[in-house]
Amino acid sequence: MAPTTSKKQQKYTVEQVFDLLMNARQTNWVTLHFRDGEVVSGAIIFNEYKGTGRIINVEKEFSRDFTVAEIADVKF
Repeated sequence: MAPTTSKKQQKYTVEQVFDLLMNARQTNWVTLHFRDGEVVSGAIIFNEYKGTGRIINVEKEFSRDFTVAEIADVKF
């Protein structure tokens, strides 16, 4: 199953998204809303020094790399 899309408006700055991702590293499951409208759920790996990460959904056998600048919202 492919990732879904959303019409979510941009409401967080890059710095706020960075903080959300730092907190999300401690959770088992998150939903990332990308600025292009894509929505992906799964577990994340986040490298705070590079500002990059990967979201992995084992159930759907899907993973996607991301940068902080690509993320509009983080739900966990």
